[in-house]
Amino acid sequence: MPTSQNGRVAVYLDFDNIVLSQYDRVHGRNAFGRDRQRIIEQTNDPEISKKLREAVVDVGAIIDYASSFGTLVLTRAYADWSSPVNADYRSQLVSRAVDLVQLFPAAAYAKNGADIRLAVDTVEDMFRLDDLTHVVIVAGDSDYVPLAQRCKRLGRYVVGIGVAGSTAKALTAACDEFAMYDSLPGVEQISQEPQAQRPRRGRQTSERREQEAPNPQPLEDEPKKGASTEPVEVSSDPTADAVETIDLDDGDDLETEMTGLLIRALWLSQEKDDSGWLYSSAVKQQMRRMDPSFNEKSLGFRSFSDFLKSRSDVAELEESGHERLVRLRDQSA
Repeated sequence: MPTSQNGRVAVYLDFDNIVLSQYDRVHGRNAFGRDRQRIIEQTNDPEISKKLREAVVDVGAIIDYASSFGTLVLTRAYADWSSPVNADYRSQLVSRAVDLVQLFPAAAYAKNGADIRLAVDTVEDMFRLDDLTHVVIVAGDSDYVPLAQRCKRLGRYVVGIGVAGSTAKALTAACDEFAMYDSLPGVEQISQEPQAQRPRRGRQTSERREQEAPNPQPLEDEPKKGASTEPVEVSSDPTADAVETIDLDDGDDLETEMTGLLIRALWLSQEKDDSGWLYSSAVKQQMRRMDPSFNEKSLGFRSFSDFLKSRSDVAELEESGHERLVRLRDQSA
């Protein structure tokens, strides 16, 4: 198998499959089938909107995981992008340079033929791109078993990604490596929040609507009452206070984002190397694959080592001679 240092990776996402599977995993078996009509016709319904938010798919986690195998040569997502469920992901996918392949269903509620189109494009790309080393198939359908077998036969390393509970065992066996979406770095933290809010069901729906109805009123009244509340103690000039808040939030968000990027890069890299310690240059390369805009100098650091030292609470750095090794700090300690 080619190493992740020189691997060239193609990623193919059966997006409908992943979104539907994640919805069923969060809300129960066949939940999407039961709610399909409401999702299509009542996209602004508060209950449906809440369910979709709880079952949101972190596309970035999938693409970051695929990048741990090498340079992403191409990334394609197959779905009916006119569907409201998928349309919400378009900006997120486009920002990660994912090619969106439009597939219209042949009839109402019929399959859109993503498996056939995805398989044809994959085989074509393998013959067209001789240097392709890895094929990442993001789906859980057993229809992709022949495709995975053909890719292996043509000398490619096949990686599968699927949702737990909706992935065929035959597909996991057909791949060289298979990862469950739930276990990808970053996904667990993101999916915990919706699950903690999920205990509202059935008869509690009316209670939730009663709670939501009066909420906009306090929000409108707050500026009127603000003269005697805590925000005034921070600054007597509302304009200056707003500017300072935005600047601080932007800086804090960037710091948090870069720390999260480092943690995910270390996590992904250590899964490929059991020794624990990694060359800092390899970690930086992985971070650049995940976010090409990353540059420690633009963050105010003279070197990548200085950036790592500033994150000593999450990363351990060991410098011996010309070698700089880093590993994820044991948080339990």
